[in-house]
Amino acid sequence: MSIPESPSSCDCFVSLPPASRSPVVVFAKNSDRPRTEVQEVVYYGAATHSPGSKVMCTYVEVEQAPKTLAIVLSRPAWLWGAEMGANEMGVCIGNEAVWTKEPVEERDALLGMDLVRLALERAHSAKAAVQVIADLLAQYGQGGSCKEEPQTFMYHNTYLLCDRLEAYVLETAGPFWAAERITEGSRNISNQLSIGTRIWQEHPQLRSHALAQGWWNGTEEFNFKIVYSLKTQPVRMEAAKARYRAGQELLHKQEGHVTAESMMQLLRNKESGICMDSGGFRTTSSMVSVLPRCPHLPCIHLLTATPDPSRSVFKPFVFGSRLTQVPWVMSPTFGENDPLRQIPRFQTQVDRRHELYKHHQRALEASEGSKDTEQNLKDKQNKMEAEHLSLINNLLSGTLTPDPSDLSDLFLVCVEKELALYKEEIN
Repeated sequence: MSIPESPSSCDCFVSLPPASRSPVVVFAKNSDRPRTEVQEVVYYGAATHSPGSKVMCTYVEVEQAPKTLAIVLSRPAWLWGAEMGANEMGVCIGNEAVWTKEPVEERDALLGMDLVRLALERAHSAKAAVQVIADLLAQYGQGGSCKEEPQTFMYHNTYLLCDRLEAYVLETAGPFWAAERITEGSRNISNQLSIGTRIWQEHPQLRSHALAQGWWNGTEEFNFKIVYSLKTQPVRMEAAKARYRAGQELLHKQEGHVTAESMMQLLRNKESGICMDSGGFRTTSSMVSVLPRCPHLPCIHLLTATPDPSRSVFKPFVFGSRLTQVPWVMSPTFGENDPLRQIPRFQTQVDRRHELYKHHQRALEASEGSKDTEQNLKDKQNKMEAEHLSLINNLLSGTLTPDPSDLSDLFLVCVEKELALYKEEIN
């Protein structure tokens, strides 16, 4: 089994009451990817599909569902699936790379990111999303290169899934999987197996396969993490252990006081490596979602669409009846000329930068070398984000009760204000 030497990492968090300050579920994820990769934020409305229709994912085609839900995704611009996202029912999902004793097959199949999108499109709850992924995994398998480069980069996946009421951790090793249910408190995942003996559901052959491979003797208590994890961990997975522990500690310190703002600050933590900038990888996009227990309050999703959350602005997105795609955070498309669609793949490079990405990077570059200029830009970003958080708090407290359709342009307006800020800084 070939495991690439490049560092790779992601961190995903969830807080449920009583860990959350108010009766809300808070989801958060940093997407750590190749540092030049562009991540876009895309919206797809609910749709009805004709019987027998199929949908082309990143590498393979699958049976389409009769109906799909409205979704918002933060995804690497070259592929079909997503690193993280949410649907109109308040389901949020993020995935992480993992390597286990089960070998990674070098074949085209569903990427873990494809499974994130498919589950969001099809599941009305986090529990249902676990089953969607398990069923698709059994039918189509997981595989395919996860990096936009000629050299293949493959892994299996773990997932953190949540809705307004509960959360689940789903971890895979090839076709095998185990799931843990979380009904209170906080939980995080990183690039390693973390489910031990608290298994809620599992693949029907999970234990018999381990027994046949000699990984488990059949008499000791079955511990998924111990049984399926590699005996000798690669260096980057040892680093993931440190991030996982740091994430646990940071969540523990916030216990009873977790909010959207505190989760945003957690994602910005560089000392722990959670906010990553190492070698060829960095945090390319981030997301925080607030899912109120009260069904009459809106779920609010905050997305950066730009790299490094410590130098980015979280912008609120709320599902509404008049939502349309925001063009400034959508990358250009290349059709059949896309290096993804050429065989052999990824022999050439194309410019996938969207407008917000371009101006964000230019503004940061223009401020470099002057502490006063850097601080001035940071202060303006902080002020903008504080306005977003004030609006969110008013929505969640019920002091502001607009018609949902009135929030349809919220993300668009926030993106345009941020874009205007960067244009001003560049000029």
